[in-house]
Amino acid sequence: MKSIGFIPLRKGSKGIPGKNKKKLLGRPLFCWVLGEAIASRLDTIYIFTDDEDIIAFVEKEYHWTDKVKAVKRSDESATDTASTEMGMQEFVAGLKEDFDVLCLLQATSPFTTSLDINACLDAVASGTNNDSALTVVNTHRFTWNADGTPQNYDVFNRPRRQDFDGLLIENGACYVTTHDAFRESGNRISGKIATVHMPEDSLTEIDTLTDWKIVEELLAARLKTKKQSNRITHLILDVDGVFTDGCIYYGAEGELMKKFDMRDGMGLEILRQYGVEVMVMTSEDSQIVASRMKKLKINDVYLGVKDKYSLLSRIATDRGLSFSNIAYIGDDVNDMANICAAGWSLTPANATMPIKNHADIILQNNSAEGAIREACDFIIKYNNRYE
Repeated sequence: MKSIGFIPLRKGSKGIPGKNKKKLLGRPLFCWVLGEAIASRLDTIYIFTDDEDIIAFVEKEYHWTDKVKAVKRSDESATDTASTEMGMQEFVAGLKEDFDVLCLLQATSPFTTSLDINACLDAVASGTNNDSALTVVNTHRFTWNADGTPQNYDVFNRPRRQDFDGLLIENGACYVTTHDAFRESGNRISGKIATVHMPEDSLTEIDTLTDWKIVEELLAARLKTKKQSNRITHLILDVDGVFTDGCIYYGAEGELMKKFDMRDGMGLEILRQYGVEVMVMTSEDSQIVASRMKKLKINDVYLGVKDKYSLLSRIATDRGLSFSNIAYIGDDVNDMANICAAGWSLTPANATMPIKNHADIILQNNSAEGAIREACDFIIKYNNRYE
């Protein structure tokens, strides 16, 4: 059964300008659901957008997987008044491959996980007799009609929370339909519909800046539910503001030099002698960085990475690692998701305040002034308890 994912993105957004590209915990909003879609059992995921910047970003950042494709949508289907169904119909009409199941994913629901997507796919799998499925949240809130009458309880016999079945509310995260059902109805769900439960925090969709702030805090809290009871086997570092002082020296011919601390290099060499692998990921594509890492004999160097959390997740999956095995050092907002997710997160004393607010350890030394050496000493001492 071939299943395809569909993520519609509009360039225009009045509530939050540039919403889909705006960075949530340091990565573009749409990357949260896209990353989970890649990890799911979906065969192909289509980004359907009128935004050329997003198309270019997808082609550059997700070249490592053949599951993701970006498709240009028409201006007509990307207006404020166009429905999601209009976009789905346009997409399916222009699709040149057959499919059995279509999965609509909303970028404004960043709590969606690969497990949620797979559960929806399972709900319409062969033998279930379901034509479609959607994600819902079970809320125990009491609802009312505009005329002052209750919808789901008796005001004279108010149930206790533990005795109340609650109410299922559509959370707008994931919708799955069979090809036949969609062709007949033209709608995201139709026929016999199954419900798939998601946690209550996923009920918040991002429509306003207030929603954004709420979701960012909830998402950070979810990433931080990590165990720090495992040996640290991998140290992953940002470069600018971690290895360097954050300054870039330019001349007429471009980038001239960066400042590195020799003590940091020695610390990493000693750390590797204790069996900890060292990796580097940076959003900059710098020949100076490449040369320095070669000098330090660090082989796993990822340059020009804009979505660092996606890369971190891929490294963990490919190498069979738990996030609790990973220590991460970063200094700015593009490191935020990794800072929240890693088993141990560390940041230099001169890092930005948002990173300091989320890091497990604020190092006493500044970047390019012994911060990495200090972090290496911490990891060695921490790992001693597992020797």
